[in-house]
Amino acid sequence: MPLVNLGFEHRFVPARPDGAGRPPLLLLHGTGGDESDLLPLGEALAPGAALLSPRGKVLENGMPRFFRRLAEGVFDVRDVEARAHELADFVLAARDAYSLAQPVAVGFSNGANIAAALLLLRPEILASAVLFRPMVPVEPAPPATIRSQRLLKRNGCGDCSNGQVRTSRSNGSTRDTDSRASTSRTRSGGWDSSSGFVR
Repeated sequence: MPLVNLGFEHRFVPARPDGAGRPPLLLLHGTGGDESDLLPLGEALAPGAALLSPRGKVLENGMPRFFRRLAEGVFDVRDVEARAHELADFVLAARDAYSLAQPVAVGFSNGANIAAALLLLRPEILASAVLFRPMVPVEPAPPATIRSQRLLKRNGCGDCSNGQVRTSRSNGSTRDTDSRASTSRTRSGGWDSSSGFVR
């Protein structure tokens, strides 16, 4: 289907008849990924559902991301906030252009972090979220309230870039809201787009 110019390079896969009733998925890749990376995962999670997958606009050593970081695990908070609002506006425009319902975000690493920022800064954008290797990228003041949303967070036990302290901090941020959060840890590392599995 021809893409509409919505401010982000993206891929859109329309829903199939067998995906009727399933919410669309907003697929948010990790550092170095692109708009095609998580399409196999989206199809596996919700067969037949509409898939919306933007490419992050920030480049770090030539690798796309959704926001700047100053060092490993140190985020540029002002950029996080600006990029989250920019992504939120893209989602609203895409919903109008493609006649989509409120999406469920599926994010990996940097994509999970921008999805977390959306939940905190623009909670009306997402129906719920599935976050792989998330960290808390921003803490709004006063704290945002996330109402009637489901949140699944998965972190790899073997993933040195996302330790238990950071995961615990993320848990605390969601416990202070009205969202229903579930966290699990797996014997995994990062997303391998060539195989389509979390390794």
